[in-house]
Amino acid sequence: MAKSTGDWIDNEREGCKFNDVRLEKRFEKLLGQLSDGIGESMPLSCQDWANTKAAYRFFLNDRVSEADILAGHFQATADRFSATSGLVLVLRLR
Repeated sequence: MAKSTGDWIDNEREGCKFNDVRLEKRFEKLLGQLSDGIGESMPLSCQDWANTKAAYRFFLNDRVSEADILAGHFQATADRFSATSGLVLVLRLR
């Protein structure tokens, strides 16, 4: 059975740890908005100027790093690999 979008987002962000609970809540909201608007620009995904501005502020925040944002995804990916008994094809683009 396929996971719902909310379950997938929770799984992907589970390994993300930010220094501030407010950043974690903003990241959760941002992931929800971006998953609802996959392939859309940030303003279209965020729906209004306030959310768009908040998203850009989140990404520009000195207390948020690329490693913080990607930690959960990397952990979830490692968990998926561990759960697979067969070969896994990994593509690398140059």
